[in-house]
Amino acid sequence: MQNADLQDRISQLPDDILLAILDGLNVRDAARTSLLSKRWRPLPTMISHLTIDVSDFDPKSMSSFSDDELGRINATVVKATKSILACRKSNEHTISLLSMRFYLRDDDCISFGHTVGHVMATQKVEMIEFTILTEKDDNQCIDDDFIVYGRRFALFFSYCPNTFGGLTGLQLENLRFGEPEIIDVLNTCKRLHYLRLYNCSSGISTFLEVEHLQLSELSIINCRFGIIKLSSLPKLTRMIFGGWIAFQDPLSFGHVPLLESVTLTNVGLSWHNAVKLSKFLSNISIRDLTLDFNSEKVYQCYSYSSI
Repeated sequence: MQNADLQDRISQLPDDILLAILDGLNVRDAARTSLLSKRWRPLPTMISHLTIDVSDFDPKSMSSFSDDELGRINATVVKATKSILACRKSNEHTISLLSMRFYLRDDDCISFGHTVGHVMATQKVEMIEFTILTEKDDNQCIDDDFIVYGRRFALFFSYCPNTFGGLTGLQLENLRFGEPEIIDVLNTCKRLHYLRLYNCSSGISTFLEVEHLQLSELSIINCRFGIIKLSSLPKLTRMIFGGWIAFQDPLSFGHVPLLESVTLTNVGLSWHNAVKLSKFLSNISIRDLTLDFNSEKVYQCYSYSSI
């Protein structure tokens, strides 16, 4: 009897409180609450934070799996995504955040892209984030893997330009792409606020000039680029840069008037040129500077004052 009374009390709470509870769950668990009663049935279609993560659908908790198993897991996520989004009534409830984490596989990704593109066209969505994974971890990838993943991403991107145009956050890993492809991503993703590139490559001779009107946070870690120039990023506030391999200063700052936080991490090898911070940071004024250098070489830190 007490359990029944408790259930009644919970069900009698107003929608906004119940939705706040559901917003704290992953999409899979939130969808299951629709089975509790008629009172709960419509609630999962009204939640404002939708986090669809492939790990929530993986019975092995992201441990080793075969290619067929990976295909089935990704296909399950695609099916669940379509089902969840199809149940929502157009423009009735705003989606504050749609965050999706999935594997880079040709057919599945295109299905993801088209589904999200349809949602963008028919519903109110404030923020959309993609985290795109690869089957192999960074320490397992060989040169051919980077090329294959780069081609898969290029295909995905070419089939879903409108979807990428609506993204506010993007995380990529283990990709090999040319300099023009990176520029195409930045030019297409005009709403992008956050970009993270991890273990990506375009060659150590690459000169990458970054310009974007909305980007506020940029993270480039363990990537094999040449020189990166932050040419014009008027809203950039935070930069994380680590694991570069260039012989000369690998990063330069142009128009970054709001930049206040910079994190630099690298293993200092004997053949690296010393980074002179007084020169490196001479034309910017930042509030927080984090340095993490170790191994063979201690980086030279000349006089530097922060505000």
